[in-house]
Amino acid sequence: MVDLSRKTIESLPEGYLARVVATALQEDIGAGDVTSQAIIKPDALLTGEMLAKEAGVVAGLFVAREVFRQVDPAVVLEQLVQDGTLVEAGSIVAKVSGKGPALLTAERVALNFLQRMSGIASMTRRYQDAIAGTRATVLDTRKTVPGLRMLDKLAVRLGGGANHRIGLYDMVLIKDNHILASGGIGAAVAQARAYPAARDLKIEVEVENLAQLDEALALGVDRVMLDNMDVATMHEAVRRASQAVELEASGGITLDTIRSVAETGVDFISVGALTHSVVAMDISLDLCVTNEER
Repeated sequence: MVDLSRKTIESLPEGYLARVVATALQEDIGAGDVTSQAIIKPDALLTGEMLAKEAGVVAGLFVAREVFRQVDPAVVLEQLVQDGTLVEAGSIVAKVSGKGPALLTAERVALNFLQRMSGIASMTRRYQDAIAGTRATVLDTRKTVPGLRMLDKLAVRLGGGANHRIGLYDMVLIKDNHILASGGIGAAVAQARAYPAARDLKIEVEVENLAQLDEALALGVDRVMLDNMDVATMHEAVRRASQAVELEASGGITLDTIRSVAETGVDFISVGALTHSVVAMDISLDLCVTNEER
């Protein structure tokens, strides 16, 4: 079970992190890191610093730790900041040390996870900061990298946002195609409520206009998604809902527009760009040899 309120490794399903990291390492290392094994002696002691080359929210150091552990359990990673910390450019976020080629073998996979998660967390922080003082919370979507959804969504939480549903199984979200296929909002909601596996789940309905909103409100659903509505229409939707149901704004919302959306009074704003268009945070691993062994 995924705990969407927690921002730690303990929120991940049992065994998930080890499996994801093992898959990534197999993809990168394959039969072996021929360059590092050829050049670096097994007893050479190396240390390195993980350096944030730009300001942002650090997320994923615990994943980097697991990468190094799987490559060589003797490698030591010392965190200098906690995941979820906003750092300035030039900050050293962690130090690593170990013998032989292990640090270089693990370097790229560790940085790939760390940079992506930090990019997501940093972008989430920017969106959440942009709506400070409003009632709205930034949500992610299911537009994540296949196989990395739990890490993507944890990075959103570390950046100060919140998670929408994890997958297709933990919430009923009736969208336009469901409505079309079932014959209408009323029919779709009735069928969802009658389905045994959905009876204990929250129901959200996507609407595109105020007439559909009125229909969803009359059905007493838990949340209504206002899809691609302009700000004036959202203001009216908030007035009509009168806090009787949660309202979520969605559809092409950017940093330039999110403030005006939040000021309509909606409860949530979902932003697919948090995970589908993330720019990795620039973090490097700079190594040095600390003894005479080369």
